[in-house]
Parts: sequence; C-alpha cells; structure tokens
Amino acid sequence: MNGPLQDKTPSAKPPWLKRRISSGSIYQEVLGLLKKGELHTVCEEALCPNIGECFSQGTATFLIMGNRCTRNCRFCAIAQGPQGPPDPKEPERLAETVKAMALKYVVITSVTRDDLCDGGASHFAQTIRAVHKEVPSIMVEVLIPDFQGHDESLKTVLEAGPDVLNHNIETVPRLYPIVRPGAFYERSIRLLQRARELYPSVPTKSGLMLGLGESDDEVRRIFEDLISAGCMMLTLGQYLQPSKHHLSVKRYVTPDAFDRWKMIALRTGFKAVASGPFVRSSYQAHQLYRNLE
Repeated sequence: MNGPLQDKTPSAKPPWLKRRISSGSIYQEVLGLLKKGELHTVCEEALCPNIGECFSQGTATFLIMGNRCTRNCRFCAIAQGPQGPPDPKEPERLAETVKAMALKYVVITSVTRDDLCDGGASHFAQTIRAVHKEVPSIMVEVLIPDFQGHDESLKTVLEAGPDVLNHNIETVPRLYPIVRPGAFYERSIRLLQRARELYPSVPTKSGLMLGLGESDDEVRRIFEDLISAGCMMLTLGQYLQPSKHHLSVKRYVTPDAFDRWKMIALRTGFKAVASGPFVRSSYQAHQLYRNLE
C-alpha cells in the first residue's frame, strides 16, 4: 500500500543524499595498511558511500575470500565471476592488519562462494580465530552469506566464537527473484533462526535496503519474521544504484521516514536499530552493539 512512509518515484537524488568525501592522513594510513596486507574491503568493492567517513575514522569492513562473487545480485557492485581458492594466509594477514589499526571491534564479511563445498565457512572460522589470537580483547562481527542453507557451515562459523552474527535479508520476499537471484527469503530467515537455536548467546543481526519497490506492509512483515527468528539488531538504509547496469531506485526515503521506521522496528521488538539514508549493515557496528547492551 502507499502509506505515510512511502515517497514518490524519484527524478533526481535528493539533497540529503549528497555528502562530502572525507580523506586525510588517517584515510591514507588505512589504505596503506590494506595494500600492505593485500586485503579487500566491502567499502571499496561495493562502492559504499561511507568509505570516506569510515576510513578517516580508522576503520573498515574486511572482505575475505576474494573480490569476485559467484552470485549476481542486481543491487550489488561487487564483481561476479570465477574465483580461485581462498588464500590460506589471508586470515593471518587480516589479523595483523586489525592489530595495526588498533581496532576494538571489527566486521568481517565475504563474497558468496557457492563454488566451495562449505561456502567458505571454514575460512571464516580460521579468520575469526586468527583475529582473536592476535587481539584477544577484540569483538568480531561476521556478516555471512546463506551457505545455501547448510547447517554444518553455519555451525563451523559459530563454533569459532564470533561476538555477533549478521546475515542480511536485503529486501522483501516478492522482490527476491529480481534483486537477489540465487537467494531465497525463507532460507535466510531460517539461517538466522538456526543461529539463535544453536548458539543463543550470540546475538543476531540483519539488514534491509529501502527504495527498491517494497511496500510498507511488506517491510512490517519482515520485521515480524525477523523477530520471530530471534533477530535482535537491525539496520535500515537507502538503496543507491551503483551503476546504470544495476537496478534503478524506485524511491528515496526521507530521513524523517527512516526515523519513523526505527520507532516501528523498536516497537516490533528489536533491541537495537540503526536507520538512515546512509546506514549500511556494518555502519557504526560497534555503536549499535553498545545500544544492544
């Protein structure tokens, strides 16, 4: 339905989505450390609009197992295509970089690796353990793919001891065939539910993009499904078209509407919610975790 949270189809990017690109010495230092460690970030590969802000604050979201994805989601700027096996030395290099950056909280994600027998779960586990070994006090959040619904892969990641397990729903079920070909809404919901059943002490988190053509009622139903699955944290952000080859933006959601969505999400039962045009799944992740506490 068209309700108070829906905006008109856009003709041009609104002023609240225009921002200055940050840089400076800390930004350059982060770039240098990433280059030295031969590491990828989702900030760079996915063309995140927050890269300047995050790098300038000395943080980044690491992308493991390469920079090419086996799926071809039509919202994502990460390249698609064949990929070699994961680099066995990557976990150690990433851990050393995390220590050099003096991070207290780190987010680690990956491309989707449907070509690997475990979806890359063992590489996630090795990376988590390497980071904890190098920086015992650090908190590790992992943003994982769906592992094609395999419980054993999910267990492998959870047994490595992440502090937060994140898996993005991304959009409403009706739009999955268009937005996320190769993914299934029910499978993602079940993954979050199984994570809570297997390791109830590990909080779960998910994220949703707005502006792809979803209705208000569909968004509310996702909130209810996530709460039923035991999800505790939620991020809501504006979908932005990475290139002319990707899905177009159907609407721009106003900052006030994002504020209202946050209140609705909290009333639905989420313990911590980040909601705004520039919010992404790993944006200010440590602060969101503090809100959970």
